[in-house]
Amino acid sequence: MKLTIITPDKLAYEGEVTAVTVPGSAGSFQILKDHAPIVSTLDDGKVIIQNGKDEIVWTIQGGVVEAKDNNITVLAEGIIEN
Repeated sequence: MKLTIITPDKLAYEGEVTAVTVPGSAGSFQILKDHAPIVSTLDDGKVIIQNGKDEIVWTIQGGVVEAKDNNITVLAEGIIEN
């Protein structure tokens, strides 16, 4: 799957992933390969990016996520430096 994280300032992340967990407004949820198409608002919280054994955690300030055809786009209002 391809993940793109964009803020108003920059392209924050782009790459292949095996799973992504996002802080949905109704609770955190995970997106895996061949996930059904979805658009959801995001609250402040952690985006957990998994690629095999590696895990990267970003803390975002709200936004929107869209997943379709194994392409995931996170439009974040901002990223809090860890």
